[in-house]
Amino acid sequence: MTLTELKYIVAVARERHFGRAAAACFVSQPTLSVAVKKLEDELGVTLFERSSGDVSVTPIGERIVSESQRVLEQVQTIKALAEQGKDPLSGALRLGSIYTISPYVLPFLIPRLRVAAPQMQLLLEENYTARLAEMLKQGDIDVALLSEPFRESGIATQAVYDEPFVVATPKGHPWEQLKAIDAAQLEDENVLLLSPGNCFRDQVLQTCPELNRESLPVGSLQRTLQGSSLTTIRHMVAGGIGVTVLPATSITPADQQLLTIRPFVEPAPTRRIVLAWRRNFPRREAIEAIRQAIIGSELPAVSMLADAPIE
Repeated sequence: MTLTELKYIVAVARERHFGRAAAACFVSQPTLSVAVKKLEDELGVTLFERSSGDVSVTPIGERIVSESQRVLEQVQTIKALAEQGKDPLSGALRLGSIYTISPYVLPFLIPRLRVAAPQMQLLLEENYTARLAEMLKQGDIDVALLSEPFRESGIATQAVYDEPFVVATPKGHPWEQLKAIDAAQLEDENVLLLSPGNCFRDQVLQTCPELNRESLPVGSLQRTLQGSSLTTIRHMVAGGIGVTVLPATSITPADQQLLTIRPFVEPAPTRRIVLAWRRNFPRREAIEAIRQAIIGSELPAVSMLADAPIE
């Protein structure tokens, strides 16, 4: 039994597909399949039930995969401890971030981090919250920048800043005459939101539940439309298709030329951004360096939360 074999069975259990698991492990499918079969023969049990195009984990496989994941996490902890013994602010740090944060925060974060920790290489991963949570637990990333609510077993979090939402409309829209927008006014508009799976979409729907109306026919006067990214949505709004809700940090000087941006009526809806990491991750100084770099950044319109240092 090897660590590589344990990594393979965890990947197969996660992907439910040998080809995708092999791609995730950067090996060929035959190499992965042979290794998994070898481990099954060694253990004398069947870990996976195979059928055409489908893989399921057996009950004993579930238990073995769970233990394997814990073993791999401990291996990552040992490696991180060795790095910490050298210098916690040197070596690679794997940072994950959701799609609606990274393009707007990283340009502020990275220059400050380069000054504060010049020997720490930042490896970046952009993904959905659910996937980043899995990557954290599996040790594929070290720390993640996410939006609350976020609760996962074995994962610690610390708030970094609160960010208000704003409303974006096309130039010439009647709301251009208003100083602030009431959330209830969105009910009477075509509203563009991110596609399902994005936590920011869920937060906007919590602010205005009436927007959950994709099932309305095309001929309806008001519809909720979808876009794949905030950038795409901004262009659609600029083209006159509807209005949208954006996180304040995402507003750029170019947006001011194409769109009209208005705040919400107080109390404005907000989201809280947190750093998340495995509770046994030893390089706390590295996480604190990221937190301080964000707090010291000049992010527009946010309220920084300068709590006690990460310990």
